[in-house]
Amino acid sequence: MSRTARRITAAVLASGALVAAAALPAVADGQDRGHDRGHGRGHHAPRTTVVLGEIQYDSPGRDNGSNRSLNREWVTVTNTGRHAVNLRNWTLSDESHRTYTFDLRLPARSSVRVHTGVGRDTRHDVYQDRRNYVWDNSDTATLRDARGHKVDSESWGRHHHGHHHGPRR
Repeated sequence: MSRTARRITAAVLASGALVAAAALPAVADGQDRGHDRGHGRGHHAPRTTVVLGEIQYDSPGRDNGSNRSLNREWVTVTNTGRHAVNLRNWTLSDESHRTYTFDLRLPARSSVRVHTGVGRDTRHDVYQDRRNYVWDNSDTATLRDARGHKVDSESWGRHHHGHHHGPRR
């Protein structure tokens, strides 16, 4: 190998080592600070393309407890990514720990609406099969993956931090 070729090879290897060394502290820094989405175990959840979307926490019309009224209360879960995501054993819960457990695959760039009442699950609508309202005027919807890592949450009412919410009761 010529002297020039050795210098070029050495320069390429050295620059690659610098890039790798620069990336390591960023990864360690995130883990050292415990960016685990609120679990305190020192592990952080992998980034996901699944997020909470529009939330209708106050069903339109009278809150008469009918199944129709219950199903007008819903939370949308959206996969913004280019690949389907298996939501089996993911959960959606409120502040009172009322929890819905998913058993579906969410296609790429699609949404599913999680209704409170009883109904027949489809690709676009699933039902919690509850006989009482879940979402209060001041509440937080929390989405967790199958390992229990917090993926997303939206709040409204007295501790409003989110976006896309239904009208207040």
